Amino acid sequence: MSLPQANYDPRRVCLNPFPEVDFGKHRRIVGVYLAGGLFALANWLFLDACILSAHAKTPWGQPDTPVPVHVTFVDWVPGICSLLGFLVINLIDKDRIRGEDGFGDARAVWRARLFLFLGFAMMAGGLAGSVTVLVLKYIIPDHAEQFKYYGYANVSQNVALMLSIVVLWMAQNASSEYEYNLTL
Repeated sequence: MSLPQANYDPRRVCLNPFPEVDFGKHRRIVGVYLAGGLFALANWLFLDACILSAHAKTPWGQPDTPVPVHVTFVDWVPGICSLLGFLVINLIDKDRIRGEDGFGDARAVWRARLFLFLGFAMMAGGLAGSVTVLVLKYIIPDHAEQFKYYGYANVSQNVALMLSIVVLWMAQNASSEYEYNLTL
């Protein structure tokens, strides 16, 4: 399927443009705060699981058995990967990805898009890693539900980090109240 020549822009990466979300008068501010709230919620969920794991007690009715599982470094790795991907994505200049504002160097645009891909790949790897840890460490051994929460918190952290970067990306691409777009 080919697009009509009038709608085709060779600088675009995707055929579909980024969605235009209208948050009202202060749409950028709302988006940035929402993304920050999701980021804080993501890390708080995992920190809560780590604190619960450090103070875990044996399951009810089994006082002589040790605690079957704790949060270890393996649980931290997916969150670290997602956090690094989050930082890589935020460090990229959005205008450079689109090839706007005099960034005539095609190699710079290509490198920016490559780093954007690597950032999203790190976040996807973190999510896949957290699901893997959940299944292999918490669900397959069939631990009590109080211990499965550690894996659920890990997956929730990675999902909330991914949602946070999507909301932040859309908020940064939204036009501000005092921004003027002039075309010649």
